[in-house]
Amino acid sequence: MDFYASAFVLLISACGLLTWRQYRTSEETTEQKSLTQQDAYSPSQKAEAQRFSKLFLTVYCLVMASDWLQGPYVYSLYKDQFELQETVVAALFTTGFVSAGISGYYAGHFADKFGRKTACLLFCVTYATSCFSTLIPSLPVLFIGRVFGGVSTSLMYSAVESWMVTEYHKRQLEKSGTSLSSMFGIMTTLNSVMAILSGIFSEWLVRITSTRRSPFMASAALLIISFMIISRTWTENYGDSGNVSETSNSTVPAKNVIKMVFTDQRILTLGLASCFFEGSMYLFVFFWTPALKAARSQASTNGDHHAAGLPLGMIFACFMASVMLGSLLFNLLVSKYRIISHSRLLTIIFATASSSLLVTVVVKDETLTFWSFCIFEACVGMYWPSVGYLKGRVIDDSVRARVYGLMRIPLNVFVVVALSLIQEGEAYRNQVFMTCSGLLVVVSGIFHYAVTESVS
Repeated sequence: MDFYASAFVLLISACGLLTWRQYRTSEETTEQKSLTQQDAYSPSQKAEAQRFSKLFLTVYCLVMASDWLQGPYVYSLYKDQFELQETVVAALFTTGFVSAGISGYYAGHFADKFGRKTACLLFCVTYATSCFSTLIPSLPVLFIGRVFGGVSTSLMYSAVESWMVTEYHKRQLEKSGTSLSSMFGIMTTLNSVMAILSGIFSEWLVRITSTRRSPFMASAALLIISFMIISRTWTENYGDSGNVSETSNSTVPAKNVIKMVFTDQRILTLGLASCFFEGSMYLFVFFWTPALKAARSQASTNGDHHAAGLPLGMIFACFMASVMLGSLLFNLLVSKYRIISHSRLLTIIFATASSSLLVTVVVKDETLTFWSFCIFEACVGMYWPSVGYLKGRVIDDSVRARVYGLMRIPLNVFVVVALSLIQEGEAYRNQVFMTCSGLLVVVSGIFHYAVTESVS
């Protein structure tokens, strides 16, 4: 068994242990509640929560799997199979982020005005179009595909989660014992499972088809299935917890939404945290493959003759197992034992992620670089449910999708600037990692003082 396969087994074993522990804790909690609150939640409330969870999480898993299937091979498809220069690959990535940045607010506005279900259906169409663009290795077509990919990203992050949170409030699922925090924890865990399976499956697809396009075609197939399920089973919502007429949609003026973002200290700080942490995450997606390749190349230069090609699918699966490990830790620390609040956990996440990126600059060893990346991904696993819960609390349903879209604009600008300055070689990559590390330290301090005291 090679190193990365062994690491995957270790990470999955740790996930299994935490899952078992979480299951045992849930059993104990259920027994305690049955003794003290036997009639706290009616059967109809529990049934409604189960129906909703099944309805949403089925589509959520398919959508996330369609996204993760492409993850291990986006860079490799452009760089290795299409043999494009690093600067062209960076331009393709940049095009996607520019598209996402420009469409960010409009995607949220579309979702609030015409419905989140409609926006999710549009997402399936645009993302499938982006996948099919890889069938034609022509630069104009590839750039058009990235434009569609950017629009799809904006729709996915503004519409899917907005639909869930609004439906949660509309159906009053808190009365069934299902908390919004635990819902986000489940989503992150399932997202990690989908990512792990997608990483393994994508490598298997590439191996049997001998083309890096195959994961993109599988992704398109999942999007078509998601489109069918959403169109047949989801109800439409426009925000404001269903308290306004569905035909009136969202009537809050755009300038008021923008003013809300800049005047509410909590929303502004969450936007800043999203910009720097998620920006670092997206830059990591671009740079992890060349970083590990450089570390392996150096090992080969130093006399390690085992430095063959990297198993990208397996490494990606290891990273996603790390994300799952982080989400399971979140469930235990916050949702089950309530050892730490969501906001305080985020300050620790930012500081830890900063340190892990800095290690990759200082240390050139492939093994240490890999494990530092795993720590960063574990931070990602704890970040998503934490920030999702806080956004769910502080942002009003009537403007949720638009605010989510606005919060992603500076994120995309940050990534676009970094990628537009891309240069060949290790020096620029190290500079990017050091910059992200420093920014995460800064946002950790700002977040601690601006949000920790106002949101528990």
